Amino acid sequence: MKLVIVDYGSGNLRSVQRSFERAGFSSSITRDPNVVEEATHLVVPGVGAFSDCMENLEKLQLLEPIRSFIKADKPYLGICLGLQILFSEGTEFGSKHGLGILPGQVVRFPKNDLKVPHMGWNQIQIQKKIPLLKGIPNGAYFYFVHSYYGKPTESDCIATTTDYGLAFPSAVSHGRLFACQFHPEKSQEIGRQLLENFANL
Repeated sequence: MKLVIVDYGSGNLRSVQRSFERAGFSSSITRDPNVVEEATHLVVPGVGAFSDCMENLEKLQLLEPIRSFIKADKPYLGICLGLQILFSEGTEFGSKHGLGILPGQVVRFPKNDLKVPHMGWNQIQIQKKIPLLKGIPNGAYFYFVHSYYGKPTESDCIATTTDYGLAFPSAVSHGRLFACQFHPEKSQEIGRQLLENFANL
């Protein structure tokens, strides 16, 4: 197994790598397109702005290797921004094209009485049973930090939802692609279970 974590200039990489280590799996961190192409399992984590992420991936010539990896139906795990860039369009700081894997937009939480960013522990509601959620109960708590969320055109990709003023998709799946808005690397034992499930695909 070659578990590869993509480095496009965002933080949190070592935190993700350490979480895999605690689950018993070694991984490498890279920004080399050739290493991405050779991976058996690919992780795209991230915090920050959608547009910056896409621009950095383009500069590093990582866009096409990531698209090709996903289209080959190899195990892909997107965390936070790694979920958002899967969509057709991001709306943060103006419109920006994403990878276009999932039709839909990344939009900001609407203005209401709730604080944005959505930060802290919140529950997931499982919408479909998939291998990545094995051993994870409905209503499990995960850790979130985000102001935007993915809004798919079609609902069949939604794996979990979470309520924060509205029920938003907190995880999506398609084939062996899984991406979550929450941070499994910050979610203690339940997050480690998810990372273990991914590595065992």
